[in-house]
Amino acid sequence: MTQLSEIYNQRILELSAGIPLGDRLQDADATATAHSKLCGSTVTVDLKLAGDCVAAYGQIVKACLLGQAAASVMGHNILGTRASELREVGAAMRRMLKAGGPPPKGRWADLAVLEPVKDYKARHASTLLVFDAVESALAAAEAKQGDAVGSVANGAAAAMATSAGA
Repeated sequence: MTQLSEIYNQRILELSAGIPLGDRLQDADATATAHSKLCGSTVTVDLKLAGDCVAAYGQIVKACLLGQAAASVMGHNILGTRASELREVGAAMRRMLKAGGPPPKGRWADLAVLEPVKDYKARHASTLLVFDAVESALAAAEAKQGDAVGSVANGAAAAMATSAGA
């Protein structure tokens, strides 16, 4: 089993000290907050989509070093990322922590620094907060986009029916 002191290594400290995009968005498509009842950590995210990609992002992170490190990696990589990729990264993190899966790769490879957390179930929730919040915000933003598309389509159909009846 990993020693707790090994989890809080220099890279975790560096990531935690450099959390980017730490401001709220005033014109967000969606906002979501994830909270860990166990430790009291909270992450609130705002995002704006351009189609299927994150065009703008803001986050307020009041979490332990592990939650801060995860939020830092998210902040460094989220802009321009497709919703499907963000969901896959979150799924990979859950597999890594809960089922011994491999850490995310590519531009998300910094998340591997959190792999030792798998041995500390009580730390999983705070480590995953940013992924939970991002996925909730994505779902809300996509629902909002779907409502807007539906409203436009319904408006066009009503206009066509009105002009056909004229």
